[in-house]
Amino acid sequence: MDLEAVDESALEGNVAKLFDQTAAHHGDAQAMEHHGRRWTHAEVRDWTAELAGGFHDLGLEPGDRALLFLPNCPQYLIASIGAFKAGVEISPVNPQYKRREVAYQLEDTDAGAIVTHPALREVVDEALDDAGMDPEIITIRSEDWPRDPEDHAFEELRGEPTMVERADDDVALLPYTSGTTGDPKGVQLTHENTRAQLMWPLTASNVDVEPENVRSLTWLPLYHITGFTHTALQPLVGGGRLYFRSALEWDAQECMQLIEDEGITHYVGVTTMYADMVASEDFGEYDLSSLESASEGGAKLSPSVQERFEEVAGVDISEGYGLTETHGATHTQSGSTFGLKHGTIGQPLRMTDCKIVDGSGDEVAPGEEGELVVRGPQVMKGYLNMPRATEAAFTENGYFRTGDIARRDGNNYYEIVDRKKHMINTAGYNVYPSELENLLLEHEAVADAAVVGIPDERRNEVPKAFIVPTEGVDPGSDVTADELQEFCLAEVAEYKHPREVEFIEELPRTTSGKIQKYKLEDDAA
Repeated sequence: MDLEAVDESALEGNVAKLFDQTAAHHGDAQAMEHHGRRWTHAEVRDWTAELAGGFHDLGLEPGDRALLFLPNCPQYLIASIGAFKAGVEISPVNPQYKRREVAYQLEDTDAGAIVTHPALREVVDEALDDAGMDPEIITIRSEDWPRDPEDHAFEELRGEPTMVERADDDVALLPYTSGTTGDPKGVQLTHENTRAQLMWPLTASNVDVEPENVRSLTWLPLYHITGFTHTALQPLVGGGRLYFRSALEWDAQECMQLIEDEGITHYVGVTTMYADMVASEDFGEYDLSSLESASEGGAKLSPSVQERFEEVAGVDISEGYGLTETHGATHTQSGSTFGLKHGTIGQPLRMTDCKIVDGSGDEVAPGEEGELVVRGPQVMKGYLNMPRATEAAFTENGYFRTGDIARRDGNNYYEIVDRKKHMINTAGYNVYPSELENLLLEHEAVADAAVVGIPDERRNEVPKAFIVPTEGVDPGSDVTADELQEFCLAEVAEYKHPREVEFIEELPRTTSGKIQKYKLEDDAA
């Protein structure tokens, strides 16, 4: 679907109107495929409209919130678009989360419903006990897991087809992001924010959006803003075909076979996925020539992996940049004036106003380093229940402070020099040390703790914990590294737990008491 085919009425209010526009033009065309099952755009339109009515029948009103605690599956996207149509704000939850993480999000959102998988039902019960809440529980069908008879059956939740009117600044999506300090923050992304991200490929002059030519494949998790917005919803709005699998079921051979069999044109992956494909013994035997676009997010690829993939696939891997607070992309190499420039994040999207500023807030000259600040229709409304954090996140003239250090060249290509302070990027997942440190401090044998990222050949980085034991505790006998790792594994997602634990007498600190993490990073390296 091109921009001229979009009715003006779909360019304001409820973002779900865009999906109905697509169905009006490409109703019989395939919209998505999941393990051999396929749905057309018309089927997606009808199911989501009836689900919106079902949400209302449960008592959910516009402005209410629902958690999506699901792995990648068709119901995830149906629930999302159905919630948009019902005016219900959706808050995605990582399906690897444990009770304390889910309970926090339940309480902070005051969710009126949770859509989940039967396999995750035990975690839901534990989180509900911790939160002291009793929302509506909706479970999807599973061949391997029985459904609790007291739950609402997702597939049977059908009502009068519904599309409520929403204002541009009403919240549509509420993902959570962990800051380097403090509790996770709910990012309020509006219908306008969402529409801006879904529409920009239709305005890029050299992005092919002919429906029959767009076949997008993703293994990225749908709870993540990149997986949800850029690799899933964008192809659906454009009238293309979406093929998706679960990040928890990643298989390099299956991925390459799908590219070959289905003629995939667009693929977005993280560094680990590209590295796994290139490392496959039969990598060169797959026909990847259908790829017109290959993108990478998270940590930078090693040059050897990138060169090998590009050589075999015949397509350059492009990089971009974005944050949860910007609903994804602010910069991209796709559509950049002078094409791809490796090592950069490309140029700002047309809708993005950005600059690089010094500590005083003054813009610096090309080539000089400073903080990247951005402004545009994709930038969040604010943080849920955190007015002070929201105020601190923006400059006086409305630019969002990314916290990332960048520089730009004379052709307006941007390069990220250093990422957000202390964040650990492990296999495409963001791990914030403060969360692990706070958890470790709950253990009776831990007096002080600091977590840093250490290099890992496959995952890019993994967390390492430095532990100062409680007085009188003997490391190795009273408490072990394995014990602390198991303690973390019981409370947080597997990818977050420290892969290494080292006991030390004291943490290096400044005179003001701040931990000197650079010293720990140097020691770890």
